[in-house]
Amino acid sequence: MMDAKTKLFCVIGDPIEHSLSPAMHNAVFKKLGLNCAYAAFRVAPENLGSAVKGMKVMNFGGANVTIPHKVDVINFLDELSEEARIIGAVNTIKFGEKLVGYNTDGYGALKALVNNDANPENKKILILGSGGAARAIAVMLALTGKVASLTMLGVIEEELKKLVDDINKGTKIRATGKMMSEETKGEEIARADILIHCTPVGMHPKKDETLATKDMLRKGLVVMDIVYNPLETKLLKEAKKAGAKTIGGIEMFVNQGAASEKIWLGIDAPVELMRRVVLKELKQRKSRSTA
Repeated sequence: MMDAKTKLFCVIGDPIEHSLSPAMHNAVFKKLGLNCAYAAFRVAPENLGSAVKGMKVMNFGGANVTIPHKVDVINFLDELSEEARIIGAVNTIKFGEKLVGYNTDGYGALKALVNNDANPENKKILILGSGGAARAIAVMLALTGKVASLTMLGVIEEELKKLVDDINKGTKIRATGKMMSEETKGEEIARADILIHCTPVGMHPKKDETLATKDMLRKGLVVMDIVYNPLETKLLKEAKKAGAKTIGGIEMFVNQGAASEKIWLGIDAPVELMRRVVLKELKQRKSRSTA
Protein backbone atom coordinates (compact mmCIF):
# COMPACT_ATOMS: atom_id res chain seq x y z
CA MET A 1 0.00 0.00 0.00
CA MET A 2 1.30 3.43 -0.91
CA ASP A 3 1.85 6.05 1.76
CA ALA A 4 3.61 9.39 2.19
CA LYS A 5 7.00 7.63 2.26
CA THR A 6 6.50 5.69 -0.98
CA LYS A 7 9.24 6.45 -3.52
CA LEU A 8 7.72 6.98 -6.94
CA PHE A 9 9.08 5.90 -10.33
CA CYS A 10 7.52 5.97 -13.78
CA VAL A 11 7.89 5.73 -17.54
CA ILE A 12 6.87 8.63 -19.75
CA GLY A 13 6.06 8.45 -23.44
CA ASP A 14 3.41 9.10 -26.06
CA PRO A 15 1.76 6.65 -26.59
CA ILE A 16 2.41 4.66 -23.42
CA GLU A 17 -0.59 2.35 -22.94
CA HIS A 18 1.36 -0.63 -24.30
CA SER A 19 4.16 -0.38 -21.73
CA LEU A 20 5.22 -3.52 -19.87
CA SER A 21 7.45 -1.59 -17.48
CA PRO A 22 4.94 -1.02 -14.62
CA ALA A 23 4.19 -4.74 -14.25
CA MET A 24 7.89 -5.59 -14.38
CA HIS A 25 9.18 -3.00 -11.92
CA ASN A 26 6.31 -3.28 -9.44
CA ALA A 27 6.88 -7.05 -9.26
CA VAL A 28 10.49 -6.38 -8.24
CA PHE A 29 9.47 -3.82 -5.58
CA LYS A 30 6.95 -6.28 -4.13
CA LYS A 31 9.42 -9.19 -4.16
CA LEU A 32 12.13 -7.16 -2.39
CA GLY A 33 9.73 -5.50 0.06
CA LEU A 34 10.57 -1.98 -1.14
CA ASN A 35 8.21 0.91 -0.46
CA CYS A 36 8.25 1.96 -4.10
CA ALA A 37 5.66 2.24 -6.86
CA TYR A 38 5.96 2.52 -10.64
CA ALA A 39 3.41 3.92 -13.09
CA ALA A 40 3.16 4.85 -16.78
CA PHE A 41 2.26 8.40 -17.79
CA ARG A 42 1.32 9.66 -21.22
CA VAL A 43 3.16 12.95 -21.73
CA ALA A 44 2.63 14.95 -24.91
CA PRO A 45 5.82 16.46 -26.41
CA GLU A 46 4.80 20.02 -25.56
CA ASN A 47 4.43 19.06 -21.88
CA LEU A 48 7.76 17.24 -21.50
CA GLY A 49 9.58 20.02 -19.61
CA SER A 50 6.67 20.53 -17.23
CA ALA A 51 6.47 16.80 -16.56
CA VAL A 52 10.18 16.52 -15.68
CA LYS A 53 9.96 19.59 -13.45
CA GLY A 54 6.86 18.18 -11.76
CA MET A 55 8.54 14.83 -11.04
CA LYS A 56 11.48 16.64 -9.48
CA VAL A 57 9.20 18.80 -7.33
CA MET A 58 7.30 15.71 -6.16
CA ASN A 59 10.57 13.99 -5.20
CA PHE A 60 10.38 11.10 -7.67
CA GLY A 61 13.20 8.60 -7.37
CA GLY A 62 13.61 8.12 -11.10
CA ALA A 63 11.97 7.73 -14.46
CA ASN A 64 12.26 5.82 -17.70
CA VAL A 65 11.82 7.67 -20.97
CA THR A 66 10.52 6.19 -24.20
CA ILE A 67 9.43 7.32 -27.66
CA PRO A 68 9.24 10.19 -28.60
CA HIS A 69 11.08 11.85 -25.69
CA LYS A 70 14.49 10.13 -25.52
CA VAL A 71 16.33 12.96 -27.28
CA ASP A 72 14.35 16.06 -26.26
CA VAL A 73 14.40 15.18 -22.55
CA ILE A 74 18.12 15.98 -22.53
CA ASN A 75 17.18 19.68 -22.64
CA PHE A 76 15.75 19.39 -19.12
CA LEU A 77 18.58 17.45 -17.43
CA ASP A 78 21.70 18.66 -15.60
CA GLU A 79 24.16 15.90 -16.53
CA LEU A 80 24.55 12.94 -18.86
CA SER A 81 26.45 9.68 -18.43
CA GLU A 82 29.16 8.98 -20.98
CA GLU A 83 27.09 6.57 -23.04
CA ALA A 84 24.04 8.87 -23.03
CA ARG A 85 26.20 11.79 -24.21
CA ILE A 86 27.63 9.84 -27.17
CA ILE A 87 24.30 8.20 -28.02
CA GLY A 88 22.48 11.51 -27.75
CA ALA A 89 19.46 9.90 -26.11
CA VAL A 90 18.28 9.07 -22.58
CA ASN A 91 15.99 6.30 -21.38
CA THR A 92 16.65 6.55 -17.63
CA ILE A 93 16.68 9.57 -15.31
CA LYS A 94 17.89 9.59 -11.72
CA PHE A 95 16.41 12.35 -9.61
CA GLY A 96 18.36 14.08 -6.85
CA GLU A 97 20.04 17.44 -6.40
CA LYS A 98 20.89 17.09 -10.08
CA LEU A 99 18.90 15.33 -12.77
CA VAL A 100 21.21 12.82 -14.44
CA GLY A 101 20.37 11.06 -17.70
CA TYR A 102 21.54 7.56 -18.62
CA ASN A 103 20.91 5.15 -21.48
CA THR A 104 20.57 1.52 -20.38
CA ASP A 105 19.40 0.11 -23.73
CA GLY A 106 22.94 -0.72 -24.84
CA TYR A 107 23.77 -2.25 -21.47
CA GLY A 108 20.63 -4.38 -21.72
CA ALA A 109 21.75 -5.71 -25.10
CA LEU A 110 25.31 -6.36 -23.92
CA LYS A 111 24.04 -8.20 -20.83
CA ALA A 112 21.63 -10.24 -22.97
CA LEU A 113 24.55 -11.39 -25.13
CA VAL A 114 26.83 -12.24 -22.21
CA ASN A 115 24.09 -14.04 -20.25
CA ASN A 116 23.30 -16.20 -23.29
CA ASP A 117 26.87 -17.39 -23.88
CA ALA A 118 27.46 -14.90 -26.70
CA ASN A 119 30.09 -12.60 -25.21
CA PRO A 120 30.91 -10.02 -27.93
CA GLU A 121 34.56 -9.69 -26.88
CA ASN A 122 36.86 -10.25 -29.91
CA LYS A 123 33.82 -10.94 -32.10
CA LYS A 124 32.82 -9.37 -35.43
CA ILE A 125 29.52 -7.58 -34.80
CA LEU A 126 26.96 -6.65 -37.47
CA ILE A 127 24.07 -4.35 -36.58
CA LEU A 128 21.08 -3.98 -38.89
CA GLY A 129 19.75 -0.45 -38.48
CA SER A 130 21.17 2.93 -37.48
CA GLY A 131 18.32 4.50 -35.48
CA GLY A 132 17.95 5.02 -31.74
CA ALA A 133 18.21 1.41 -30.61
CA ALA A 134 21.10 0.71 -32.98
CA ARG A 135 22.92 3.80 -31.67
CA ALA A 136 22.52 2.72 -28.05
CA ILE A 137 23.74 -0.82 -28.69
CA ALA A 138 26.59 0.15 -31.02
CA VAL A 139 27.91 2.80 -28.62
CA MET A 140 27.80 0.47 -25.61
CA LEU A 141 29.59 -2.29 -27.53
CA ALA A 142 32.20 0.23 -28.66
CA LEU A 143 32.71 1.55 -25.12
CA THR A 144 32.78 -1.72 -23.20
CA GLY A 145 32.38 -4.73 -25.48
CA LYS A 146 36.01 -5.04 -26.65
CA VAL A 147 34.71 -6.19 -30.02
CA ALA A 148 36.94 -7.17 -32.93
CA SER A 149 34.93 -5.13 -35.40
CA LEU A 150 31.66 -3.21 -35.54
CA THR A 151 29.67 -2.76 -38.75
CA MET A 152 26.29 -1.10 -39.22
CA LEU A 153 23.94 -1.39 -42.20
CA GLY A 154 21.35 1.36 -42.52
CA VAL A 155 18.81 2.79 -44.93
CA ILE A 156 19.15 6.50 -44.02
CA GLU A 157 22.57 7.63 -45.21
CA GLU A 158 22.90 10.75 -43.02
CA GLU A 159 21.80 8.87 -39.89
CA LEU A 160 24.21 6.01 -40.60
CA LYS A 161 27.15 8.34 -41.24
CA LYS A 162 26.53 10.24 -38.00
CA LEU A 163 26.44 7.02 -35.98
CA VAL A 164 29.72 5.80 -37.48
CA ASP A 165 31.37 9.21 -36.99
CA ASP A 166 30.19 9.49 -33.37
CA ILE A 167 31.57 6.06 -32.49
CA ASN A 168 34.88 6.71 -34.23
CA LYS A 169 35.28 10.07 -32.49
CA GLY A 170 33.94 9.08 -29.07
CA THR A 171 35.35 5.58 -28.54
CA LYS A 172 38.47 3.53 -29.26
CA ILE A 173 36.64 1.24 -31.70
CA ARG A 174 36.82 1.84 -35.44
CA ALA A 175 33.29 1.37 -36.79
CA THR A 176 32.21 1.06 -40.41
CA GLY A 177 28.86 1.66 -42.04
CA LYS A 178 27.29 0.65 -45.34
CA MET A 179 23.95 1.26 -46.97
CA MET A 180 21.71 -1.77 -46.58
CA SER A 181 21.04 -3.84 -49.69
CA GLU A 182 20.64 -7.53 -50.42
CA GLU A 183 24.28 -7.55 -51.52
CA THR A 184 25.72 -5.83 -48.43
CA LYS A 185 23.52 -7.91 -46.13
CA GLY A 186 24.77 -11.11 -47.69
CA GLU A 187 28.42 -10.07 -47.57
CA GLU A 188 28.37 -8.75 -44.00
CA ILE A 189 26.27 -11.54 -42.50
CA ALA A 190 28.74 -14.04 -43.95
CA ARG A 191 31.59 -12.22 -42.15
CA ALA A 192 29.82 -11.66 -38.82
CA ASP A 193 30.00 -13.67 -35.62
CA ILE A 194 27.02 -11.86 -34.05
CA LEU A 195 24.07 -10.29 -35.90
CA ILE A 196 21.92 -7.79 -33.96
CA HIS A 197 18.65 -6.69 -35.56
CA CYS A 198 17.63 -3.15 -34.54
CA THR A 199 14.82 -2.18 -36.94
CA PRO A 200 11.02 -2.43 -36.58
CA VAL A 201 10.85 -5.06 -39.36
CA GLY A 202 9.07 -8.12 -38.00
CA MET A 203 7.39 -6.24 -35.16
CA HIS A 204 3.67 -6.76 -34.51
CA PRO A 205 1.50 -6.39 -36.57
CA LYS A 206 3.92 -6.96 -39.52
CA LYS A 207 5.22 -10.14 -37.94
CA ASP A 208 5.74 -12.03 -41.22
CA GLU A 209 8.56 -9.74 -42.39
CA THR A 210 12.31 -10.27 -41.95
CA LEU A 211 15.54 -8.71 -43.21
CA ALA A 212 17.36 -12.05 -43.34
CA THR A 213 16.18 -15.50 -44.37
CA LYS A 214 17.47 -18.99 -43.64
CA ASP A 215 19.74 -19.07 -46.70
CA MET A 216 21.61 -15.93 -45.50
CA LEU A 217 22.22 -17.36 -42.02
CA ARG A 218 24.26 -20.29 -40.78
CA LYS A 219 25.16 -22.55 -37.90
CA GLY A 220 27.60 -20.88 -35.51
CA LEU A 221 26.16 -17.41 -36.05
CA VAL A 222 24.48 -15.65 -33.09
CA VAL A 223 21.30 -13.79 -34.04
CA MET A 224 19.74 -11.35 -31.56
CA ASP A 225 16.49 -9.55 -32.40
CA ILE A 226 15.59 -6.63 -30.11
CA VAL A 227 11.92 -6.90 -31.16
CA TYR A 228 9.99 -8.69 -28.39
CA ASN A 229 6.45 -8.62 -29.77
CA PRO A 230 6.09 -11.25 -31.17
CA LEU A 231 8.31 -13.21 -28.79
CA GLU A 232 9.74 -15.20 -31.68
CA THR A 233 10.10 -13.01 -34.75
CA LYS A 234 10.29 -14.23 -38.33
CA LEU A 235 14.04 -13.51 -38.21
CA LEU A 236 14.53 -15.75 -35.18
CA LYS A 237 12.48 -18.52 -36.81
CA GLU A 238 14.65 -18.31 -39.93
CA ALA A 239 17.81 -18.30 -37.78
CA LYS A 240 16.68 -21.46 -35.97
CA LYS A 241 16.05 -23.19 -39.30
CA ALA A 242 19.64 -22.32 -40.28
CA GLY A 243 20.99 -23.73 -37.00
CA ALA A 244 22.05 -20.33 -35.64
CA LYS A 245 21.93 -19.45 -31.95
CA THR A 246 19.02 -17.09 -31.19
CA ILE A 247 18.40 -14.46 -28.50
CA GLY A 248 14.98 -12.81 -28.25
CA GLY A 249 14.22 -9.16 -27.57
CA ILE A 250 12.78 -9.81 -24.14
CA GLU A 251 16.34 -10.40 -22.88
CA MET A 252 17.43 -6.86 -23.73
CA PHE A 253 14.20 -5.41 -22.32
CA VAL A 254 14.48 -7.02 -18.88
CA ASN A 255 18.19 -6.31 -18.58
CA GLN A 256 17.82 -2.62 -19.44
CA GLY A 257 15.11 -2.49 -16.77
CA ALA A 258 17.40 -4.13 -14.24
CA ALA A 259 20.09 -1.58 -15.10
CA SER A 260 17.64 1.25 -14.40
CA GLU A 261 16.89 -0.17 -10.96
CA LYS A 262 20.61 -0.40 -10.24
CA ILE A 263 20.96 3.30 -11.08
CA TRP A 264 17.96 4.35 -9.01
CA LEU A 265 18.25 2.10 -5.97
CA GLY A 266 21.64 0.41 -6.11
CA ILE A 267 20.01 -3.02 -6.20
CA ASP A 268 20.74 -6.12 -8.25
CA ALA A 269 17.27 -6.75 -9.58
CA PRO A 270 15.96 -10.34 -9.91
CA VAL A 271 16.11 -10.60 -13.71
CA GLU A 272 14.50 -14.04 -13.80
CA LEU A 273 11.42 -12.68 -11.99
CA MET A 274 11.29 -9.74 -14.39
CA ARG A 275 11.44 -12.10 -17.37
CA ARG A 276 8.60 -14.25 -16.00
CA VAL A 277 6.40 -11.21 -15.38
CA VAL A 278 6.96 -9.79 -18.86
CA LEU A 279 6.31 -13.15 -20.51
CA LYS A 280 3.09 -13.56 -18.52
CA GLU A 281 1.93 -10.04 -19.41
CA LEU A 282 2.66 -10.54 -23.12
CA LYS A 283 0.78 -13.85 -23.18
CA GLN A 284 -2.21 -12.32 -21.38
CA ARG A 285 -2.34 -9.45 -23.84
CA LYS A 286 -2.13 -11.84 -26.77
CA SER A 287 -5.01 -13.94 -25.42
CA ARG A 288 -7.12 -10.82 -24.87
CA SER A 289 -6.47 -9.58 -28.41
CA THR A 290 -7.51 -12.91 -29.93
CA ALA A 291 -10.50 -13.46 -27.67
